[in-house]
Amino acid sequence: DDVIEIASTDGYLYLNGSLDRENKAIHRLQVEALNVMGEKVKGPYSITINVQDINDNPPKFEKSKYYGAVWQNSHPGSNIGTLHATDMDKKNTLNSRLQFRIVDQNPKIPLDSLFIIQQEAGTFQLSSSSLNKQVASTYSVTVEVTDKVFTTLCDVKINVIDINDQIPIFEKSDYGNCTILEDTPEGEVILEIQATDADEPFTGSSQIIYQIEEGDQNKNFIIETDPQTNRGFVKISKALDFEMSSTYNLTVKAINPEPLVKGVQYNSSSTAYFRVVVVDANEGPVFSKNTYIADIFEDVPVGTLVMTVTANDPEGDQIRYTLKNNKRNWLEIDTVSGKIYTAAPLDREVEHDYRVQVTATEENKKSQSSTAIFMIHIKDVNDNPPRLAKGNHLFFCHPLRGGVKAEIQATDDDEQLYPPEFTFSLGGSENIKSDWEISRTDGTHAYLSPKHTNLEEKQYSIPLIINDNGKPPLEGALNLQGTLHTQHLWY
Repeated sequence: DDVIEIASTDGYLYLNGSLDRENKAIHRLQVEALNVMGEKVKGPYSITINVQDINDNPPKFEKSKYYGAVWQNSHPGSNIGTLHATDMDKKNTLNSRLQFRIVDQNPKIPLDSLFIIQQEAGTFQLSSSSLNKQVASTYSVTVEVTDKVFTTLCDVKINVIDINDQIPIFEKSDYGNCTILEDTPEGEVILEIQATDADEPFTGSSQIIYQIEEGDQNKNFIIETDPQTNRGFVKISKALDFEMSSTYNLTVKAINPEPLVKGVQYNSSSTAYFRVVVVDANEGPVFSKNTYIADIFEDVPVGTLVMTVTANDPEGDQIRYTLKNNKRNWLEIDTVSGKIYTAAPLDREVEHDYRVQVTATEENKKSQSSTAIFMIHIKDVNDNPPRLAKGNHLFFCHPLRGGVKAEIQATDDDEQLYPPEFTFSLGGSENIKSDWEISRTDGTHAYLSPKHTNLEEKQYSIPLIINDNGKPPLEGALNLQGTLHTQHLWY
């Protein structure tokens, strides 16, 4: 230890530097006594030095500056936020007990002490309801945290938020017709709309959310708002289908995320209308499902039919099927019928959910295609014998004491639908069984222990048999290596 040294002549321990409990709380030393020839005559002896804590660390705020917001009509006691601080001194002692206090507020209008902070919890609250954004829109509050010896300050910025007493107003109530192709890609902007709000800019009182109130039962459209300008962008959110609907008469309402104050309500000025006209286009094949899922046991023979996928072309063209991302080549598909078969042996322990893409392609000049997901959940069969979860080498201290034992744990690569139940037994000759015994503690653990204490010091090979509770059950046979050694060994 480079901080503590011992005098070679008198055996006194001395500090060779400064102790720091937060860096190292316990110093452990090994001391020996030597004669003049340098030969050990006593020891080694273990010495443990515990460093006691003193209050030598100041508290620290998690942030150098905090920001909060409060409505100008908020009630006294409203929570604005919580300040957090830490102290590196020993926890749950007076050295690390922290207390918060407000030491300054600027500006001090309409009065000082507009805010309070919970002394122990650090919860920052409004103490008075006399906030008015027209009087002061922001406050800077200095807060201290102390552990009775050290003090640390931080700055809290409080914004006073305007109440929502103005509604959004559209620039026009009718945006007319918007004509688009049915294959317009998702996410494309088809129309821009605009409403304005007279409340304080860039707050929840003036921010605008556009909602489609009527005419979009299938949720084919979304409206995103530019937070800087409150301009709305109408986009395609779901593929359109001319055969399903060729016209959408949409009603849009502009609202604020913050509630209106009592007595103010939205009216017709916050509502607009437009019509989307869909034009027919040549479409690709359409699968009956976006995702197909099948369950199959891992031991089915190669060539087993798993499922049939189907796709139809709106224009009636012939379709051919192919598989993509068939990384393990476990599946194959009939290109005409869409029947999917196993093409190789399955192994749940390698991959239990096997996912591929099925592509349906038109047989025409455009060769349009579409893709669906096909997934098989591979169900387990009991095809893996149990084994040890850890190594098979066990160590015992020699000479043996009565009652010594070593724990072993069994596991199984097969799926465990119920709590696993393994049974343990010893194999081999009668000599093995006369020297060793196995005792099961639960469904996965057992103890191996010597039957008597006069076993000689050497390595023993102990046959172990583990059976699982599968249907049919499987047996795992292995050799445990039991070593009797005069030293303590960690394993």
